[in-house]
Amino acid sequence: MNAISILRKLGIVEGISYLLLLGIAMPLKYMADMPWAVTYVGWAHGLLFMLYLVTAAWVILKYKWPILRFVVAFFAALLPFGPFVWDRYLKRYEADMEGK
Repeated sequence: MNAISILRKLGIVEGISYLLLLGIAMPLKYMADMPWAVTYVGWAHGLLFMLYLVTAAWVILKYKWPILRFVVAFFAALLPFGPFVWDRYLKRYEADMEGK
């Protein structure tokens, strides 16, 4: 498993955690008075978000990519479906790296 593959998998998990936070935990907190949902899902999402950024920085440094790709990875993680869209591009980059 290469670094891009790790970033792709972590991005998918991070994206799912964000959707769970926004789509399930937040409504439970505000509509069902269950603040613990945001506590646990938010904590997990925060940890995954930080791991994602560290892994993205590692990939950028390892493959000597332009810093703009890190900026794109960062902003993709801020959008609810961003990591899934970014994954399509990472898949292409991964194929290019395997071809070299």
